[in-house]
Amino acid sequence: MDLRQQLRTSIEAAVRKSGLVEIVPPVKVEVPKEKTNGDFSTNIAMVLTKEAKRNPREIAQAVIDNLDYKSASVKSVEIAGPGFINFRMDEASLTGIIHKVLSEKDSYGRTVHENPEKVLIEFVSANPTGDLHIGHARNASVGDTLANIMAFAGHDVTREYYINDAGNQIENLALSIEARYLEALGQELYMPEDGYMGKDIQVIGEKLAKESPELVETSREDRVKMFRQMGVDYEMEKLKQDLHDFNVHFDSWFSESTLYEKGEITEALDKMTANGYTYEADGALWLRTTDFGDDKDRVLRKQDGTYTYLMPDIAYHFDKVERGYDKLINLFGADHHGYIKRLKGSLGALGEDPERLEIQIMQMVRLIENGEEVKMSKRTGKAITLRDIIEMIGVDASRYFLAMRSPDTHFDFDLELAKSESSDNPVYYAQYAHARICSILRQAKADGHTLDMDADLDVIVHEHALEVLKKLADFPNVVKGAAENRATHRIPNYIQELAGVFHKFYNADKVLTDDQAKTAAYLLMIEAVRQTLENALGLIGVSAPDQM
Repeated sequence: MDLRQQLRTSIEAAVRKSGLVEIVPPVKVEVPKEKTNGDFSTNIAMVLTKEAKRNPREIAQAVIDNLDYKSASVKSVEIAGPGFINFRMDEASLTGIIHKVLSEKDSYGRTVHENPEKVLIEFVSANPTGDLHIGHARNASVGDTLANIMAFAGHDVTREYYINDAGNQIENLALSIEARYLEALGQELYMPEDGYMGKDIQVIGEKLAKESPELVETSREDRVKMFRQMGVDYEMEKLKQDLHDFNVHFDSWFSESTLYEKGEITEALDKMTANGYTYEADGALWLRTTDFGDDKDRVLRKQDGTYTYLMPDIAYHFDKVERGYDKLINLFGADHHGYIKRLKGSLGALGEDPERLEIQIMQMVRLIENGEEVKMSKRTGKAITLRDIIEMIGVDASRYFLAMRSPDTHFDFDLELAKSESSDNPVYYAQYAHARICSILRQAKADGHTLDMDADLDVIVHEHALEVLKKLADFPNVVKGAAENRATHRIPNYIQELAGVFHKFYNADKVLTDDQAKTAAYLLMIEAVRQTLENALGLIGVSAPDQM
């Protein structure tokens, strides 16, 4: 029972019955900011003004006159302002949400989508040349949360990590390992330009020198090829472990090098050429991305015959399309904003709908401690990594904070706040609500109470209890909206609101009292709150502790 959807359907029926218009436009139902304006409100009367050629308040009255109060679970309706229609719901419809939550349990809020899509979400995809940093951490938190939400909303979702194991950066990785290998064997260090000076590279080189000194006698081509793979394997193993510890698990790890091995780069290039979107100029091969709104055409193959970084990316997305995904969603860093049009344009050049690809840009994160920006780890003296964040404040706080703001906004991550055990700390506030409920339920069990599914819920009349029920009823709608709008931050926002109305209820009324009927009803209600909190926290990869 989604009360908002139920009301929306009833309003649509009332508009049809009124004969105001031939085609009923989408009806928007919202929760008013002021409680005095009721439980729900719609602006449909203003929307219909032009077509119905009537005053919005007259239209509003016509809608009310044709509204089936019973099927809408509405107790009272009023017209406000220029023509808003405000609704107060029947308490019985609100208490009914308790049984829905308790019957569906960990599936409450889940949607059986009428038209589910096969969705591929590619996120993180950091080069295997070093540790994951705070920007990657936000990408991981948001990407995994988005995947959870879309799957919960009824879509077939695949999480994928694109391993950049080809190109200049990986070549420099291999040459850097070789330099450290030869240094460990007593030769002078000759680090390549743009080489990697990190401790990892030195460790790999020294390990190789100790275990395989004979490699110095092999051809340099074979040796560098071997070092290239070993370097990628070493770094990817670290990245996978960090992501695993961050509660992020990928379904697929896609290697860039396979695009070359399988000939998919040539195949994608031939298809774009056959479609008439490539041309040669100045000794290079170009793609007509300006045909798709880009500010200039892009080079695919340089004068020396090597491909630009764009070409394997195009082939990779061609592979995604060939695998049958309806929607391709990429989470990119802030420095990739200019990449959107050229990548979407390449899909058009392949003969596919560019809108099949969605690119979400992740803005920067600043770590703040004691009012100052933190750029370096106190432990290592280097940039803050995902591992540092996990060790400083834990997985739950990290994931919650990184998911609670819209990813297209800059975010100041307050480390002191994340560590604090106070109501000012959002994740502590949310988890404490769950732990508090568990404590009440344990005490109830010790006192001999059980969850009585036949308890009379009509005794739930307290103002703050009804606010709790309204918030519970809104969860499926929040999940649906978060999935449709790719708005991951709506889930932590909802968690804060649900925890907030529960804490207010707890401070205003008691659950365990001598009133057996009210106690029985309240126990069912808070168990529904507990279950919903657990479901919502699970969507952002955060635990729901039994005690704190």
